[in-house]
Amino acid sequence: MSEYIVPNVWTWENEAEEIKNLGGNRPTAGSRFEQTLPVGEADLQLYSLGTPNGIKITILLEELKDLGVSNTEYDLFLIHIGNGDQFGSDFVEINPNSKIPALVDQSQEPALNVFESGSILLYLAEKFGHLIPTDIHGRTETLNWLFWQIGAGPYVGGGFGHFFSYAPEKLKYPIDRFTMETKRHLDLLDQTLAERDFIAGDEYTIADIAIWSWYGRLVLGELYEGSKEFLDAESYKNVVEWANKINERPAVQRGLTAEYKPLDQA
Repeated sequence: MSEYIVPNVWTWENEAEEIKNLGGNRPTAGSRFEQTLPVGEADLQLYSLGTPNGIKITILLEELKDLGVSNTEYDLFLIHIGNGDQFGSDFVEINPNSKIPALVDQSQEPALNVFESGSILLYLAEKFGHLIPTDIHGRTETLNWLFWQIGAGPYVGGGFGHFFSYAPEKLKYPIDRFTMETKRHLDLLDQTLAERDFIAGDEYTIADIAIWSWYGRLVLGELYEGSKEFLDAESYKNVVEWANKINERPAVQRGLTAEYKPLDQA
């Protein structure tokens, strides 16, 4: 394989062909077509997909239901990222970055748009007063780990997951690079969970939901085929125990299996 010669100025190859794919990556932001998103009757309108980032929000909302919190009903609509739904004008109005999940809270005046999974988790936890501690130490530790996941997640998804599972060819350097970092993350979590029941301490919080959706499902073998063995996931015993404990929660299972309405069905 010949070495890639880095040009002075990068240009997008095959632009004319690739631009036909509405869901394909482009080096530009913004909407690609006019779109009218459905709006249901619940206060919370969630436009999402069952990815590691997407399931965070359905899990949280189901956990809030189990806590007896009122006004947590939500309408859940499927954003098919392969078809480019996230680049429609209405979705881009909610999230200019064109990524799922995106939330609209119709109980606010005017309606409030919330995007980025970490921001949505924090907004809902604070709105309903659950799954985030109120004392300064507990709250800060929860946010420490929530923001850690937001920063670390791309190494697992866009890095390890991409090159291990989705890249058109297997390349040793990026697989080694992102495997090393992913295993460092798992070791960090394993050491942390050796001393506490949950990520931020003795309480189950939004930090657990955020991190489980990526790292918990990774060690359970639910993300990338063959990665559980490749990463020797069973060796991170504390992470595996924690992952199984959360996986057994009824609200988590409902969040994983939540029914998505198509965009043409309100």
